[in-house]
Amino acid sequence: MSCRLYEGKEHASSYWKYRIAPSDHLIQQVLNFLEKQMDQPFELAVDVGCGSGQGTLLLAQHFASVVGTDVSPAQLEMATQHAQEPNITYRRCAAEDLPFADGSADLVTAMSAFHWFDRPRFLQEAHRVLKPRGCLALFNYTMDMQLSSPDSDALNRVCNEFYAALQPYRSAQLGPSSIEFYREAHGSIPYPDKEWHECVWVERPMPLSSYMGLVESFSSYQALLKEDPQKATALSQDVCQRLMSIMRVTSAETEVVVAVKYFYLLACKPQEA
Repeated sequence: MSCRLYEGKEHASSYWKYRIAPSDHLIQQVLNFLEKQMDQPFELAVDVGCGSGQGTLLLAQHFASVVGTDVSPAQLEMATQHAQEPNITYRRCAAEDLPFADGSADLVTAMSAFHWFDRPRFLQEAHRVLKPRGCLALFNYTMDMQLSSPDSDALNRVCNEFYAALQPYRSAQLGPSSIEFYREAHGSIPYPDKEWHECVWVERPMPLSSYMGLVESFSSYQALLKEDPQKATALSQDVCQRLMSIMRVTSAETEVVVAVKYFYLLACKPQEA
């Protein structure tokens, strides 16, 4: 059974505001891989564990229909509020029980969600839903994001202390690092045409407050917040003040460049499976 997190309305709002989606470059890598397997136009993309829909939106211009799925009503409500494109819809369902016909999807993707699923069952379900020559794309990024500035070393020492303080609150389901689940999936998928990309850095400018909000949206911070709200708030405030001091600024709205390390796998279902 998949793990259910991020379901409250307040967390869904934070998720929409701060969570990041794969860059245009990464989405283009998926499209390039898909274009090698099947002819355009592409019909259906299914974004599983879509959360508040940031990644789902990136697919809309490339497919006739895009469906985001999630178990959380609050996340889907937030996603629906921001879905202006007429070809995007959302469905509430488990990742392991998708409401799509056999062989119906050109693309099945999960962006920063696969590690929460019952992974063997989801991979079986993705195989069922994909068309022959359809593609599976699984993305995630590591928590050890880096800040770029003239004082990068000092900033990142503080950031690393922040991540270390949250490590004891990391879900046991994730183990020390979720990347192992993706490596394992890449090895276990019995498709001859597949790719594994382990280290793709993407830089994103954002206010320091958004970087803080991003880290606070992670499950480890949320677990600390639930256990000890005062400790969580004090930790976050201390980190933010220390970062501002190093940057020699007085506002958390000062822009920083956040470097995020992605890893992802791509796999094409064989014509005859």
